[in-house]
Amino acid sequence: MISIQNVSKTFGRVQAVRDVTLDIARGEFFSLLGASGSGKTTLLRMLAGFEGVTSGKIVIDGQPMQDTPPHLRPINMVFQNYAIFPHLNVRDNIAYGLRRLGTPKAEQARMVDAMLEMIALPGYGDRLATQLSGGQMQRVALARALILKPKVLLLDEPLGALDKQLREQMQLELRSLQRQLGITFVLVTHDQEEALTLSDRVAVMSNGQVIQVDTPSGLYDRPVNRQVAAFVGTMNFFDARIRAQGPDTSAEIAGLGRHPVAPSARRDGDRVLVAIRPEGFALSPQPPEGPGPRVAGRLMARQYLGGRQLLHVAVEGRAAPVAVAAVAHRGQDPWEGMEDNPVWLGWSRDAMTVLDAD
Repeated sequence: MISIQNVSKTFGRVQAVRDVTLDIARGEFFSLLGASGSGKTTLLRMLAGFEGVTSGKIVIDGQPMQDTPPHLRPINMVFQNYAIFPHLNVRDNIAYGLRRLGTPKAEQARMVDAMLEMIALPGYGDRLATQLSGGQMQRVALARALILKPKVLLLDEPLGALDKQLREQMQLELRSLQRQLGITFVLVTHDQEEALTLSDRVAVMSNGQVIQVDTPSGLYDRPVNRQVAAFVGTMNFFDARIRAQGPDTSAEIAGLGRHPVAPSARRDGDRVLVAIRPEGFALSPQPPEGPGPRVAGRLMARQYLGGRQLLHVAVEGRAAPVAVAAVAHRGQDPWEGMEDNPVWLGWSRDAMTVLDAD
C-alpha cells in the first residue's frame, strides 16, 4: 500500500530524515517507534503531504505522491490533540468531511449513525465536544477520519493525552477497529508498549534513520544492536569477548564467566555485548540442579510492579546489578526479607543475544 523509497528531509542544515526505505502492506498496522527527535513525526507528515520530500519518493497504492496535495491523497489523519471542533456537536464533527464533499444529507445521517455504532457512542450525536471525556473525543476524531473511507489512516500519537488505564482500553479498541475495517494504519509513537501491543510490524527510528523493522516479538527477542535492545523493554548488558576453539564458540562474559554462544562471523578476541532479558534468568536460593550456566550472587533489592517484580542481584565482576523478572506472589513472597542474602542465577544459551560492542 505504501512504498517509501530513499526518502530524506532536511530543514536548513538539519537532516531530520535520512535515506529511509520502507514498504507497508495493505491492511497492515504499522508503527514508527522512536524517541523525540528520531524523525518519525517528520516521516508521517511527509506521508500526509504536510511536509515536502527533499529527496526520494513516496508511493501510495501505486500512485506517486510528490505533486499530490494533502487533501487529494487517499489518506486521513488523527492528531494527538483530537482537533475536535468545540462549536459542533458529535454528529456534525463526524460529518464534517462528508459535508465538504457535498454528500446528500440522508446519506450523511446514515453513515454517521453507522460510525456512532462502530465507535460505541450511539445516542451521543447531539453532545458537544465539551461534554465528552478524553476517550470519547478520541473516538469521535477516529470516526471523523474513518467515515471518508481512506486507504490509509495516519495516527500521530493519538493516545498520548489519555491516562494509562484509558490508553490501554483505547489500544484494544483501536486494534479491533483496524481489523474490522481492514484499512492500513500507520502509527507514530514513542511508547514502546503501545507499539508492541498494536502493531503487525514496527520500524524503530533514531537520528532520522530506520535501524530495525520487525514484528513486535522480533524486536523484543532479536534486536539488531544495543540501541534497539535498550529502547524496547528492559535488558541486561554484559561486556564480553569471543573465545573460539575449533567449531565451538564461547564468550567470556563479565560477571557470568565463560559460556557457549551461537556461532557467528566474529573472531577470537572480538569485543561484544551479551544481552539477556530479565525473564531470561531463573533465580533460586540454592544452586540450580542439572546442567546449564549458573553464577552466585547477592539479592540487593526488590522492585514491586503489580503482577510481577524485578529483583536486582549483584554478581562479582559486574558493577551494575542484574535485573531478574519474577512473579509477584499474593500473600507470602519467597523473596520477601531476602535482601542481602546469597542467591543463584541460572539461564540458557537461548536467553543470550550477542551484539556488536558499542
